[in-house]
Amino acid sequence: MNMSKLLIFAGIGLIVIGLLWPFASKFLHLGRLPGDIAIKKEGFSFYFPIVTCLVLSVVLSLVTYVIRWFMK
Repeated sequence: MNMSKLLIFAGIGLIVIGLLWPFASKFLHLGRLPGDIAIKKEGFSFYFPIVTCLVLSVVLSLVTYVIRWFMK
């Protein structure tokens, strides 16, 4: 597969993810999973979605594995 096709598929994938994100975040609670770090103090708030990052990393790794498997 050449680079132009890869970029086209990546762009289409990002558009689809961007369109589905508002609906998926309501049902999947992405960004508010147990284990995400949230610190709220007076005049200061810090949020780091570490578990959400791990879940997304695993999902994206599986997707890329499946895509590579189909492209053989």
